[in-house]
Amino acid sequence: MKTILNADDIRLLLPHRWPFLLLDRIVELKPGMSGVGIKNVTVSEPFFEGHFPKESIMPGVLIVEALAQMTALVHITGALYEIQQGDSESAVSRESILKLMAGEGEDISSKVGYLASIRDFKFMKPVVPGDQLLLKVQVGRSLGALYQVKVSAMVDKQIVAEGSLNVSHRADQA
Repeated sequence: MKTILNADDIRLLLPHRWPFLLLDRIVELKPGMSGVGIKNVTVSEPFFEGHFPKESIMPGVLIVEALAQMTALVHITGALYEIQQGDSESAVSRESILKLMAGEGEDISSKVGYLASIRDFKFMKPVVPGDQLLLKVQVGRSLGALYQVKVSAMVDKQIVAEGSLNVSHRADQA
């Protein structure tokens, strides 16, 4: 899979930091519309210390958080393209996004909205150290200041979690 954004690029776009930044790489991106990211799950993750000491399982809430971060990244890049009056349908590259960020001149992470609700979530299989989570998000319909996002997490081409997130625009962005 081709990398569109690496971990350093992601840190420029999202306000999250270690140990709560849960995206390692972006491999597909349609700004404001959809994206696919990767989270490499390692045994050294701090949450494995207590979840569970004798059977390491990634907490479901952190899978949801990783999907929410992927959603935020899709939203931020969509906002960047709107600001620059770009076409989010056109080919997206690391260079095009970094160029947009350089021209913005403000804290890009201020474009992140807020998670409003988690709906119809199902967890099908535990995620354990050594797994590579493929995080897919697809922006759906808008409900006023909210927009609905269909999300799924996969390991080895099998869905391990899926559901919907409702995300709000920031009050200063609505």
